[in-house]
Amino acid sequence: MRLSRLCIRLPSRIVADGRDAEALPACRFALATDSGAVEREGSAALANLGDAIKNAQRVVLIPAAADVTLLRIKTPPLSVARLKAALPNLVEEQVMTDPAACLLVAGPAEDGERTVAVAERAWLEQIAHAVIALGARRIGIVPAQLCLPLQADTAAAVIAEYDSGDDIDLSVRTGPDEGMGLSLLPETDAAADALQTLSALVPQAALALYVPQARVPAYQAAAVAAELDDRIQVFADNWPRWIDGAQTATIDLAGGLGGAASPGLHWQPWRWPLALAALVLLVNIVALNIDWLRMKREAAVLNAGMTQLFKAVYPKETVIRDPLLQMRMKIAEGRRNSGQAAPDDFLVLVSQFGEVMQGAGSNDVVAGLDYSERTLTVKLKPENQPSFSQMQAALASRNLTLSQTAAGVWQIRSAK
Repeated sequence: MRLSRLCIRLPSRIVADGRDAEALPACRFALATDSGAVEREGSAALANLGDAIKNAQRVVLIPAAADVTLLRIKTPPLSVARLKAALPNLVEEQVMTDPAACLLVAGPAEDGERTVAVAERAWLEQIAHAVIALGARRIGIVPAQLCLPLQADTAAAVIAEYDSGDDIDLSVRTGPDEGMGLSLLPETDAAADALQTLSALVPQAALALYVPQARVPAYQAAAVAAELDDRIQVFADNWPRWIDGAQTATIDLAGGLGGAASPGLHWQPWRWPLALAALVLLVNIVALNIDWLRMKREAAVLNAGMTQLFKAVYPKETVIRDPLLQMRMKIAEGRRNSGQAAPDDFLVLVSQFGEVMQGAGSNDVVAGLDYSERTLTVKLKPENQPSFSQMQAALASRNLTLSQTAAGVWQIRSAK
């Protein structure tokens, strides 16, 4: 069975500590079906997820909240293309780096405002290229804070620990399109430091904190020790929340990457059909060439036979270019020399035409006659012209063809 989605939670750039995408710390991942059921979950280096990435219809990358800043800004009513071009100017006063080096993606408009996700373009492009190189078909990039469950009057937070708690990624969601994140380097107790920071970020609202299953007791004890247990409730983190959140998120950073997040055409599944098509084409080309060579040889044999026959009948002719045409001309010339009229001679054509006109009862309708290149041209008077179709049928019975080149102008030729 082909699994529908592969969700991969990425560590922050601080946790990655300058390492390339292929050398990232172990990433948490989950394979889910179309219905959202988790088929497999675990933790592995990105480079070791090649098989899972190839088998997934869609790969959803979830960068740490610390790497994606959500800004709430007022935006004018612009088209999608113009808004994209205007975003660097709209956010330049709120970002500390050059907007041109940032990936900027705007969410849906609400009361004249939009949430704009800001991330380092080079970092996400590097991750996207690595995933595409591993065989991804389609890519989505959703900020971690927008994947957290949203509850009324309660903020949501999640803690991801790396290197046995030496590095911590903290993600917080405070509204439908609002959230923040931090990367922490705890000095003593990771749980205590994380709760202290979380309490400072969200000083008053109730908090639902999601931590790894094995760390729930430690964080609950730290909340009690810090007298935060009445405001912070600790729960075990699980993948269904992330999968549902990623599916309903309104911002996808992959759209801002453009072609960098678009996998190229995978030729591997088509290699056998293409090979078969190429083989069929090759067979047909070979067959056509063989048939053409056979017909060419037959034509050469026929032409040689006609040339030999022409030489035997007319031995004085030294120039033979088209034996068939020259034979016809010689036969016609012989008939004329013997007093026998050819079917396309002037007198024959005129007499045949005159008999047909007389039989049709059409007299005194011819304005002029002209004979050129074995063709009789008849110009008719405009009044009382005979029926063209009737004359054509009558002449056809005498092996003559009739065509009309202009109004009142007929051409008669021999059909032999």
